[in-house]
Amino acid sequence: MRTTHGRSFTHDIVQRLGQEIVCGVYGVQNPFPIEAELCKRLGVSRSVLREAVKMLTTKGLLNARPRQGTWVEPETNWNLLDPDVLRWFLQRKFSPTLLLEFTQVRLAIEPLAASMAARLATDEAKAAIIAGLDRMKAAERGEDDPLESDIAFHVAILRASGNRFLTQMRDLIDVALRTSIRLTNRRKGVRLASIADHQKVSDAILAGDAEGASRAMRELMLEALVLIEQEAAAGKAAGV
Repeated sequence: MRTTHGRSFTHDIVQRLGQEIVCGVYGVQNPFPIEAELCKRLGVSRSVLREAVKMLTTKGLLNARPRQGTWVEPETNWNLLDPDVLRWFLQRKFSPTLLLEFTQVRLAIEPLAASMAARLATDEAKAAIIAGLDRMKAAERGEDDPLESDIAFHVAILRASGNRFLTQMRDLIDVALRTSIRLTNRRKGVRLASIADHQKVSDAILAGDAEGASRAMRELMLEALVLIEQEAAAGKAAGV
């Protein structure tokens, strides 16, 4: 687990402890260990552990106070808009309900990003969108990765919006897409995303058609939303 740089080492500790917290290794019934115990178990210095705890605190997973120790916060306080926390959640146990909620957030964000991209995208940003779509076409021919190419397309549109807040959603979109694409393609009975549907979004952006870009992206997102809703309903019916 040791890495060359202290920062990477701390990141490894954050990933390990974060996964353990989200998976319920620590909680009300099993309190978070004291510093000395964790340092010994993980083989780290107090400074590395304290930095990791600080990072997990900013993610809402832990709380620490002098003379009171460190404890796991309730799930309601965890920052689901943090890509690490969202990924740990999805890795813990597949939750169509959580994925549905995040897809609803995407539905509010990505049509807006597509609309803004149609109005504001630079030539460089448009080239990135075209490249993302070309990668999806290559994936259809077996020459690229279907998941990575789909993510590249959506992230390129976020960046093309020119809005820094939307651009910073790229890591969250990346994490969610890695789960949702597999689910929606499976429910549609296909291996790859629809090139034609993504082409509509790209064409509208390149044509400067803000309304058309928003509409095309919304239709793309609504199809995914319906499929995830079906998965969530099936899970509830099965008592999952």
